[in-house]
Amino acid sequence: MRTGAFSLVDTALRAGVEVCFANPGTTEMPIVAELDRIPGMRVVLGLFEGVCTGAADGWARMTGRPAATLLHLGPGLANGIANLHNARRARTPVINWIGDHATRHLAFDAPLTSDIAALSGSVGWTRTVKSSHEMAEASLAAVEAALGPPGRVASLIIPADCQWEPGPEPLSATPLPVLREASSPAIREAADLLRKGGGGILLGGNALTARGLRAAARVAVATACGVWIETFPSVLECGRHLPAFPALPYFPEQACEALAKVTSLVLAGAREPVAFFAYPDQPSRLEPQGARLCTLADPDAGVDAAHALEALAYELNAPTAATPLPRDMASFKPSGRQLDADTLCRAMAAFMPENAIMVNEAATTGLTWNAVHAFNALPHTMLFITGGAIGQGLPNALGAALACPDRRVIAFQADGSGMYTLQALWSMARESADVTVVVCANRRYRILQVELARAGIAEPGPKAHALTDLTRPVIDWAALARGFGVPACSVSTDRELADAFKRALAERGPSLIEAVLA
Repeated sequence: MRTGAFSLVDTALRAGVEVCFANPGTTEMPIVAELDRIPGMRVVLGLFEGVCTGAADGWARMTGRPAATLLHLGPGLANGIANLHNARRARTPVINWIGDHATRHLAFDAPLTSDIAALSGSVGWTRTVKSSHEMAEASLAAVEAALGPPGRVASLIIPADCQWEPGPEPLSATPLPVLREASSPAIREAADLLRKGGGGILLGGNALTARGLRAAARVAVATACGVWIETFPSVLECGRHLPAFPALPYFPEQACEALAKVTSLVLAGAREPVAFFAYPDQPSRLEPQGARLCTLADPDAGVDAAHALEALAYELNAPTAATPLPRDMASFKPSGRQLDADTLCRAMAAFMPENAIMVNEAATTGLTWNAVHAFNALPHTMLFITGGAIGQGLPNALGAALACPDRRVIAFQADGSGMYTLQALWSMARESADVTVVVCANRRYRILQVELARAGIAEPGPKAHALTDLTRPVIDWAALARGFGVPACSVSTDRELADAFKRALAERGPSLIEAVLA
């Protein structure tokens, strides 16, 4: 018998959904059974729902196609919602299949009953399936909603009886959507503003592809405008072969200083820049008061930002190519020096392989990489923590590695945020994912110590210090990794790191290096 669960899975497979990151329970067993019977869809078990949602995000960022998650009722969705928040901010196509009680059972308020729609609605498109007869149409609607453009999180809430009862014939895929071109008035407005001088461009979305970055460099040469990258973009192509632009600083006073002389700001695939948090005597908007904003390519309207920048360069009669900025290409020579943020990043830049994928959730150490070393390395792709919900790095790396098995993935990971989803290490080992994890072990929530100082607490008392300290006991990352089946070591000097990093990159499968920072 063809069930509703079969209609759901087969329709999604025909529409291009190739992988499902799953942590199912009782109400999802009919879908599990069909995943077992239907060939063609890869199934990956995550030991925690945040691993599933973060891995789906990583897969979809690297492929542009949606990945599915299979989650158990409202509590399962709640466990994974932080990384769905990040996926929403990254405009990533992710589909959630969320089981629910059978329709006749909902009235009894069983222990796991909850308002799933309220949870899923906070991160994107949501639909509750009412009958097994609509399973194929609902499955295809979720794929279309996820793909957009722009991409988004799409959740189907699926009662158990809609899964096990007879279902309809699966539907075939619809054509993939395409990005829209920027409007001619927007291109002319941006050109007019930049010609006047004092202009800037903020890049996001697919403006951060090689095409977009090269076009932005041409515009900068033609107009002498400033160019910035949004602080935490979804995907960024970078390396010594491409123009290097600074990221807009994380702290608002530094961002305001960077934009202080801007009289007009062109948004190319980026939203208006705002501070992550409110601070006393600091503005929420980061551009100067009175500066004119021009949306060249609206990311939420599915406009192709890279093409818009190329059209802008043509409108400005910009040179056909722009020379990349000079780089600090000093060779790295291990000396046995104790690791700090700069030494760690310099060593990684020296030995990172070409075409690698780096997932950067290294927090304060990651800011050093972004500011100095990312653009000195060989060509590579970077993924960032777009929504600020920590625990994204390790799952994202897992998903990216499975999406791109021919590329080495490096998870550049802070020790504090890594603890949120370290179960991803087990899935990496199980799937033999080519991920090299480098843990920046400063054994503290360093970013919170910085924030305490910014709040005027230069010498925290014992309670405040305890809330930012990761000692007592010290976390043994190497032992944790080995417990999950991942080979691991701990290093504390630049020579030890260089040796361990080169050795890890030469071997297949996952590995972990705990880099103990001074």
